[in-house]
Amino acid sequence: MAACLFPMLGLAQVQSARAPAPVQEALQSAWQRYPGYRAAQAQLAAAQARRTAAGQPLYNPELEFAAEDEGPDRRATVGVDLTLDLSGKREARLEAADARLDLAVAEARVRERDFIRLWFTGWTAWLSARERLQTGEQRLALMTRFAELAEKQFDAGDISGLERDLAALARDEARSEQAQLIAEEAEAQARFRAVGGVPGQLDALALGVPPPPPMLADPPLPVGLPEWQVAQAAVEAAEGDVLVASRNRRPDPTVGVSGGRIDYGNVQDRIIGISVRIPLFVRNSYRAEVVAAQADVEAAAADAERIRLELAAGQQAAIESYRATQSAWASWQSSRGTEVSRREALLERLWREGELSTADYLLQIKQTLDTQLAGAELQARLWRSYVDYLAAVGQLTRWSGLEATP
Repeated sequence: MAACLFPMLGLAQVQSARAPAPVQEALQSAWQRYPGYRAAQAQLAAAQARRTAAGQPLYNPELEFAAEDEGPDRRATVGVDLTLDLSGKREARLEAADARLDLAVAEARVRERDFIRLWFTGWTAWLSARERLQTGEQRLALMTRFAELAEKQFDAGDISGLERDLAALARDEARSEQAQLIAEEAEAQARFRAVGGVPGQLDALALGVPPPPPMLADPPLPVGLPEWQVAQAAVEAAEGDVLVASRNRRPDPTVGVSGGRIDYGNVQDRIIGISVRIPLFVRNSYRAEVVAAQADVEAAAADAERIRLELAAGQQAAIESYRATQSAWASWQSSRGTEVSRREALLERLWREGELSTADYLLQIKQTLDTQLAGAELQARLWRSYVDYLAAVGQLTRWSGLEATP
C-alpha cells in the first residue's frame, strides 16, 4: 500500500469531536499572526466604542454670557441651556449600537471561520504537493534504474536499440515531470505560508482518515452558522435604525435658566430668566428617513431568507460531497494497484524474462505511479471536503479549537 499522506493517529483521537491539540495550537498561532485577526479585533473595538458612544447623553449643556450697554442702561447675564432627551433617543441609539456590535461579532466569526478553511486548504494542498514530490522522486529513481538496466540488456543483446531508447526517454520524461512537481510544492508551500502556516510544524502529526458523515434525513437548521448570525444581526441592526429614525422625528425641548444684573443709571436690580424652546418640524418632518430605514429592514429580511435557503442547500451538498469523497478514498485504499513496490518488482521480473515488452512495462508502471500521485491529491481533497462539511453544519470553529477567540 502506498504511504498515506497523513500518518495515522489512534482511532479514538481521529473520531474525537475536536482536532488534535497540536493542530489547534498551530491554528491559534497562525490566526493571531494573520492580518485578518488584527482587522477583526479592530472592527470589534470600533463597534464597542460606538456602542459606548451611543450610551452617552445626546446633549451637552450650553453656557451663555450676554452684556448690553444702551445709554444709561447696562445689562449683564449668564445662562445655561440644556436640551432634554424626552423622546428616548439615547435608548434607541444604544439599542441600535448593540445590534451593530452583534453584527460586528458575527462578521468576526465569519472572518475567523474563513481563515480556518484557508489554513486547512493551504496545509492539505502543501502536504499533497509534498507527497506527490516524494512519489515523483521514487518515479525518477525507478526510471533511472530502468534506463541503466535497459542499457545493460541492450549491450547483452537481449533488447533492441528502440527499447533502450524508449527507457531513456522515460527517464528524461520523469526528470521533466519532477521539475514540475518541485515547482508545485514550492507554490503550495508559499500559499500555506501566506495564511500563517509554518511548514514542518506538524511533520510529526497527521490526521489519518476523518470519520464518516452522519446519515441525516434532513440537514440541520442553519441557525448556528456564522453567515446566518450575520444575516440576523443585519436585520436587527436595520430595525434599530428604524427606531432611531422614528425617535428623531420627536422634537426635544431646550430649557434655559439665566441670571444677571441690570443697571438703570444709579439703580441696580437682579434679573432671573427661564426659557423653553421647542423645534417645530414643519419644513422637514424627517419621515423620509423612517421610510428609508423600513425599506432597509425589508431588504435585510429578504437577504436573510436568501442566505437561509443557500445555507440549507449548501449543507446538503457538503454532506453528499464528503460522503462521495470518502467512498472514493476507501476504494483507492483497497486497490492493489497502488502497491508500487510490489508491482514494480513483479513488472521488472516479467520484463527481464521477456514476458513483458518495454513499452508495456513503462505503461503499467506509469499507471501505478499515476494512481499513487492521484491518491495524495484524493486524501487532501478528502480533508478539504471534511472541513467544508464541518463548516456547513456549524462545527468547524469548535472542532478547530478557535471558538473562544473572536
